[in-house]
Amino acid sequence: MVDTLDNNDAQPNNARETGRREELIVFAVIAAFVWPVIAVGVVGGYGFLVWMSQLILGPPGPPGT
Repeated sequence: MVDTLDNNDAQPNNARETGRREELIVFAVIAAFVWPVIAVGVVGGYGFLVWMSQLILGPPGPPGT
C-alpha cells in the first residue's frame, strides 16, 4: 500500500512550542508597551482638543457669569 499521508505538513512539537512562545512574547510587548502608548495618546489628544476648543469658544457654562 502507498502511504498517502504527507509528513511535510506536520509540525514537530518543538516548532509548536517555539511558535507559542513567540506569540506570547509579541502579546506581552503589545499589552505592556503599545496599548499604553496608544491610550496616553488618545487621552492626551482629547485633552488637547478640549483645551483648544475652550481657547476658541470660551469656557463652558452660562454666558455672563
